[in-house]
Amino acid sequence: MVYPPDHPTNPNVPKGIKAVLVECGLYNTDLCGKCERCDPNSDVACCNKRILEQWPDFGEQKSLVQETIESLGHMCIFLPKFHCELNPIEFFWGQVKKYLCDNCDYTFDTLKTNMPIALKSVSVNTIRLWKHHLYQWMNAYHLGLTTRNAQLRVKQFSS
Repeated sequence: MVYPPDHPTNPNVPKGIKAVLVECGLYNTDLCGKCERCDPNSDVACCNKRILEQWPDFGEQKSLVQETIESLGHMCIFLPKFHCELNPIEFFWGQVKKYLCDNCDYTFDTLKTNMPIALKSVSVNTIRLWKHHLYQWMNAYHLGLTTRNAQLRVKQFSS
């Protein structure tokens, strides 16, 4: 998605919609670059941006972050944005930060000493409880509940 380093005009610069479509032979000169009336549920190619969105290679392209993580033999999982209740690491770091705050004298040396202790202070049983809590949230969202109703349902099962 970038021009090669030996490109005469734009080395290592991200390509635009037009450049990508021209390379693929999909550019339509009769259509505008982007329009305001695109319907994501429609197969109508109303603009060149929509043609690019519908192109299978473009939709299946993994991000550089994902490719790097997977090339190192790890699995890359993207969690939903703005839903910290579905991300157990948030609970873990909250507990670690609480420990560090409770045992703080505001020096870097103390922080370095306390960090390994704080990381070990979270019990496996607590992590399992967070996992159970996470599954309750996932089930509530799977049922189609709104955030507020999901919150009430999860609270009902945890009390």
